[in-house]
Amino acid sequence: MRAAVKALIFDVDGTLVDTEEIHRQAFNETFASLGLDWNWHRALYGKLLQVTGGKERLLHYLARYRPDEAPEWADGVKEIHALKTARYTALLEQGEIAFRPGIARLIEEAVSTGRRVAIATTTTRANVVALLQHATPKINASAFEVIVAGDEVARKKPSPEVYDEVLRQLGIPASQCVAIEDSANGVLSACRAGIPTLATPSLYTMGDDFFGAFAVMSDLGEPQRSFVHIDGAGFDEEMVSVAAIDRWLSLSRFLPRGSRGKGLHPPLVTALEMTQ
Repeated sequence: MRAAVKALIFDVDGTLVDTEEIHRQAFNETFASLGLDWNWHRALYGKLLQVTGGKERLLHYLARYRPDEAPEWADGVKEIHALKTARYTALLEQGEIAFRPGIARLIEEAVSTGRRVAIATTTTRANVVALLQHATPKINASAFEVIVAGDEVARKKPSPEVYDEVLRQLGIPASQCVAIEDSANGVLSACRAGIPTLATPSLYTMGDDFFGAFAVMSDLGEPQRSFVHIDGAGFDEEMVSVAAIDRWLSLSRFLPRGSRGKGLHPPLVTALEMTQ
């Protein structure tokens, strides 16, 4: 029997809170404040999100969409991003930002059952702190034993570096953790670190290929509002809980990786199904 999961590791943007529209607004307001005619509409921003990290995203935008302006602004990317981070924080302070369904519930359940909770993100630590301060319902930042942010590693997702560092600080084998992500790059990052991964697509990642995830659902679900099952484990359940994660992963040994074809890790099956 597989050992119970000892730690849950959460991505931030799109996973804890569907924040990408706030990030997009902060970028566009920053551009306007600098007198730039750059405008990241939704379709463009969806493409830019394939590049992880705000500064990296700006550099990619300049190279791909504004090559004539790239030499002038490339050295100013760090400053632009700092202004954007300040504006993002201000936007969080102005409105009530809600955690995605099931997030606060699952974190509370994990802590109450002695599981450890961590964050592995490509965003900055400043953004993580701001989000935890303003999102509802309130989650005490101390619940997260380890936080590793994108500005603290050399390579961002899909590199496994951020997850490798979380594992190092936790001192727990990858096989005894579960990562919760919302994007293909995030799933790749966690899987490359050897961590079983559950995916909950967000506004900008619904079309991603979540190959490697052991389960994909709309969100984590709540007692009065079931998640929508998309693929993998959990097809006959309503909420992602610590007990459900333990159960799903204990069944994963029955199926060889890749037998499900394109898209995801093979579905986890019940003992009853295996006997039919």
